[in-house]
Amino acid sequence: MPLEDLKQEPLKQEPLKQEPMMAHLISTLDAGHSIGHYGRLIFVMVGRHFLEPGDLRARLMKDPECDETQALALIAQVEDRDYNPPKRERILEWMQKQDFPVCPDPGDPGQCNVYRNLEFPKEVYDRINRFHVENA
Repeated sequence: MPLEDLKQEPLKQEPLKQEPMMAHLISTLDAGHSIGHYGRLIFVMVGRHFLEPGDLRARLMKDPECDETQALALIAQVEDRDYNPPKRERILEWMQKQDFPVCPDPGDPGQCNVYRNLEFPKEVYDRINRFHVENA
């Protein structure tokens, strides 16, 4: 996707920029820096609910460690497995496995809790509830 197209992104991106962790990931990608494997995974798991696949791909490709093939494979993996956005504890766990700090301030319990800071489609909450009911 040409860079010019990124300037006309859907308005749905704006909520992402209100979530500190997602704003951190977006600004790091926009600066052309790597967010690491788990940063890219989290970005797709959350971002797919707010951005079109082409926008996700274009953003991921700004990461110098992620080419188009890798970006498309990651998006397909998350879509095929219908991953829910990770909870805060999982984000902090994954962050320990890489150098890039996905969560800008892990000491702040309000950060990196995407369920607190973003509103996802009803299907996401339904899948989570179904999971808990089935495991109860």
